[in-house]
Amino acid sequence: MVRPPLESCPALVTAVQQSAPAILQVTPALDTGGVERTTIDVAAALVREGYVPLVASAGGRLESALRAAGGELIRLPMDSKAPHILIANAFRLRDVIAKRNVKLVHARSRAPAWSAFWAAKMSGVPFVTTYHGIYNARSAPKRFYNSVMVRGKITIANSEWTATHIQKQHHAKREDIVVIPRGIDLSQFDPGGIAPERVSTTRANWGAKPDDIVVLLPGRLTRWKGQKVLIEALEELSKTDSLTNVHAVLAGDAQGRDTYEAGLRQATADAGLNDTISVVGHVEDMATAYLAADIVVSASTEPEAFGRVAAEAGAMGKPVIATDHGGARETVLQNVSGILVPPDDAAALAKALSRMIAMGPDQRRDMGAAGRRHVVQRFTLDRMCADTIALYKQILGS
Repeated sequence: MVRPPLESCPALVTAVQQSAPAILQVTPALDTGGVERTTIDVAAALVREGYVPLVASAGGRLESALRAAGGELIRLPMDSKAPHILIANAFRLRDVIAKRNVKLVHARSRAPAWSAFWAAKMSGVPFVTTYHGIYNARSAPKRFYNSVMVRGKITIANSEWTATHIQKQHHAKREDIVVIPRGIDLSQFDPGGIAPERVSTTRANWGAKPDDIVVLLPGRLTRWKGQKVLIEALEELSKTDSLTNVHAVLAGDAQGRDTYEAGLRQATADAGLNDTISVVGHVEDMATAYLAADIVVSASTEPEAFGRVAAEAGAMGKPVIATDHGGARETVLQNVSGILVPPDDAAALAKALSRMIAMGPDQRRDMGAAGRRHVVQRFTLDRMCADTIALYKQILGS
């Protein structure tokens, strides 16, 4: 007798999916960002390991990427901080854990982590977290709110700097923290995989001339990402150096911060730099954007827990100027793959820009090559996924 293929029997597929072991990741939304990309990358790796990857989230623009990776969205209002919704989400997640054979719950943000923590506790399954950001704790209630990120069996830190921060903030034991740096997908961030026409088109769309030195600052438009610091640095630089062959690009989504975006445009105009600086909004193809730049800047005024921009730019063979704090100290090799400058210091950033512009293309290319070697050695997607799933298996085995 010829048996029909499994996919032709929806009821059987559903039964298999519900009996197979599942891992539930919990994140507020699926819009652009390092947390979301990491969630999807781990979902894809879970499929390869024979797990069912579930993601509880409010959804967003990356839903199709999750589906393509083999993940399944459990649509819940995980982006809410309202106490009654956090409690309701906990019971909804408890039901998901029971119905879908969830073996482990992994939370990636504080508000949904509370719901996930309660659900895991009610269900008797392991609970782990990843500390993706540096959470301010200026009051006792805020410290308690943040403490959910160290209430699991293990806390994953995305850099050594983050691990140290967790120990200081929460008096956590070092043996309860595992460092798994964010991984860069070298098949996507591959300088050799992008056609020159895509690069030239991107530069033209930004308003850059063929011979311009393009300075790119990627990141959502918010004050702590340092866009205004770069504008001030370029204004400072314009007093002593000609910027006729320099074009700066602020690439990122305002995410509703229209007043801040308007302020950036006004600051650019006030500095007389309308011909030098472009604010281009969200960029979908970041690999091409990095390749279209000559210098990449990460000017965050607050510490980045990991600093995805510096690592991605390094993977694309681009020299980086980054602020000297947080994860950048691990992703940027000072004076080898880039330059580290004090945070929120426009004069220091102007000096670093002047130095890197004066280097010329060959020296910048050498710096970029060193950056790619560093990323390949320490910050690959394959390594991140392998380490994460090995940790899951270790916890489940214990």
